[in-house]
Amino acid sequence: MSPTNPAVDVSVIVVSFNTCSLLRDCLRSVYEKTEGVSFEVIVSDNGSTDGSVEMVRKEFPQVRLVENNANLGFGTANNRGLDVACGKFIFYLNSDTLLNNNAIKFFCDFWKAHESENLGALGCNLVDAEGKWTESHNKFPRGQEILKAGLHHMAAFYVKNVMKLLHLDFSKLRPVPRYERFVGNVDYVVGADLFVKNTPDARFDEKFFLYYEETDMQWRMAKKGLKRTIIDGPSVVHLIRGGRGKQDDVVRYGSFSMIQSEISKVYYAKKNISRFMPFFLKPMIFAQWLSPYIFKSTRKHFKSLWSV
Repeated sequence: MSPTNPAVDVSVIVVSFNTCSLLRDCLRSVYEKTEGVSFEVIVSDNGSTDGSVEMVRKEFPQVRLVENNANLGFGTANNRGLDVACGKFIFYLNSDTLLNNNAIKFFCDFWKAHESENLGALGCNLVDAEGKWTESHNKFPRGQEILKAGLHHMAAFYVKNVMKLLHLDFSKLRPVPRYERFVGNVDYVVGADLFVKNTPDARFDEKFFLYYEETDMQWRMAKKGLKRTIIDGPSVVHLIRGGRGKQDDVVRYGSFSMIQSEISKVYYAKKNISRFMPFFLKPMIFAQWLSPYIFKSTRKHFKSLWSV
């Protein structure tokens, strides 16, 4: 950890990886909306090749730029930003987010007003690009729930494979999640807007490449008795990686992000639930990765999954 600077209240850390346009809009919103609180912005770039680094240098010279020169993953890149952060607080912010108001000051003021309440992490009710509530928090995965969800997903996945083979529309089989506004304590705040204190508790486990890293962090907080809370006031838009387009569920399951999510799920279950969980999860994931529609993408990741 770098030493904190009393003159800096909040270090805003944004991980960048080939999201130049989204990153520009995110940074603009931070500088346009934030006032009444001292802050610095740190962009931790994971080897972008789309001009993100050059854009930051040219348009936001006040940003502290960390060039990782390789895709280190989400948690590791955030840690590299944390290594140089000077603020008393850390605000992890996705590059596909926009601040609608003076969110950083809302978070900072709330924490200072509730300093004695064993706070671990703060978040807010996120909205999507259409202004609808979107995922802002969730429950910790439990062993039985993970296994049931895995079996259900495997069955649904192969039903969709058969329907795809028969050129049938399976879009109606896709569950449509419904989110509602909530204020109060939660199991964990999603990593798109995560406000924490600049302590060792703010560090991610770097064995998670992508996904589950914020869940793991806050699981550790929970074991220490630190609260994770959704508060009123901050308004943040989460664009969900700029949208998933029209890619169907079968093909999307073979995407790099979904592959990493499955690997991270196994590691999370092994680390925090039971060391025997991988023996049940891996066969289910292997079975899905063998689908002829995604095998070309998944085959090179079998070794990584097996080694978890």
